[in-house]
Amino acid sequence: MTAPTDPQLDPQPVVTPAFDPFDLTSLRLTGAADQTIGTKKVLTTVPVRKPDKSWFVRSHPDPEYTFNTVLLDMKEDREVYLVASALWPVLVGEPLMKAYRLVTTVNRQGVTFLWSLRLPGPDGKIDPWGESALQAAEEASRSWVRVTSNMSLGGYEVTAATGVLSEPAFPTEPFQELLRVAFRGKLIDSADHPVLKKLRGDL
Repeated sequence: MTAPTDPQLDPQPVVTPAFDPFDLTSLRLTGAADQTIGTKKVLTTVPVRKPDKSWFVRSHPDPEYTFNTVLLDMKEDREVYLVASALWPVLVGEPLMKAYRLVTTVNRQGVTFLWSLRLPGPDGKIDPWGESALQAAEEASRSWVRVTSNMSLGGYEVTAATGVLSEPAFPTEPFQELLRVAFRGKLIDSADHPVLKKLRGDL
């Protein structure tokens, strides 16, 4: 005769529910998406330009993110080129080639660009437009500002944001990388460069 089974000595097996790949608990996203899935924004484009008149902008306060160099501004083509230093003596007197200050700048939408600011000429002189632009970039290193042209004033007007805005999210890449991205395909490093040929009338 079989003895009765004691349930405490012979427990029933635990049945584990089958895993449902569409279970809402496991699929629900919590927290910031970019932190959860481990993404990092890749900087693929860095425009070289002036701030749009509708933007509030901040310029990077670190001097490592400001750089003085020589650019060739092809206004007709709306293109700006970086000129290799070996060509500076060759292009002396070229009216489209001038000294500029490139300042790493961001707007409220998180767009990074290099603010191109004309520097004084060899005689140390600069017109009111250039001078007021340099002053605007200096102010933008301390607070969010809008920069608009004022034809009556003959220069740029700076308007500071009155609200309490969050601090800017500046790029973490070194300035050399920003420069490389900004002027990819736009470096004039040879006297035979198509842009220089165009200026000479060879094209």
